[in-house]
Amino acid sequence: MAETIDLTGDGGVLKTVVRKAKDDAISPSDSLPLVDVHYEGTLAENGEVFDTTHEDNSIFSFEVGQGAVIKAWDIALRTMKVGEIAKITCRPEYAYGSPGSPPEIPANATLIFEVELLACKPRKGSSLGSVSDEKARLEELKKQRELAAATKEEEKKKREEAKAAAAARVQAKLDAKKGKGKGKGK
Repeated sequence: MAETIDLTGDGGVLKTVVRKAKDDAISPSDSLPLVDVHYEGTLAENGEVFDTTHEDNSIFSFEVGQGAVIKAWDIALRTMKVGEIAKITCRPEYAYGSPGSPPEIPANATLIFEVELLACKPRKGSSLGSVSDEKARLEELKKQRELAAATKEEEKKKREEAKAAAAARVQAKLDAKKGKGKGKGK
C-alpha cells in the first residue's frame, strides 16, 4: 500500500500517491503555475461524490498558490508531478471550514479528492524564459537518447563485423586444410 504523507504537519492535508508520475515529469512552479486536473471529490463521512470532472470528462484549470481553490489543493498540487494521481484528504480548516459549501458540502466536512495532474503551463503573457529552458532541457534529453541509440547501433555494427571477420578466418583455415591434401603427392 502507498505511503500517506502529512503535507501540513498537523494532519490537515494528507496525500497518498495512487499512480506515480514518471521521474522526469514536471511539477507546478513559479514559472509553470497554471495546472489542468481531473478530480473526484467525496465526503469522508459517507463517501458521497459531491463533484467530479469524470462524468463529462472536463478539465479543471487554475493557478496554484493564488487562493483560487481550497487551501488543501494549493498545498497538495505543489507536491505533484504531471501524470501523478493522488488521494488528498482535507480536514475542514483546509477545505470549506465551518460554513461548508451548501448544499453539497456540509459544515465542518472532511473531504477526499482523487486528483490527476494533467499539465503545468506558464501564465498567459508571462516570460517564456522558463518554458524555453524546459524545451532546451527536453532537446538535450532527446540528443542524449539519440547519441545513446547511435552508440548502441555502432556497437552492434562492430559485433557484426567481428563475427564476419571470425567467420572469414575459420573459412580460410578450412580452405587451407583442404589445400594441403591436394597438389604435390607424397
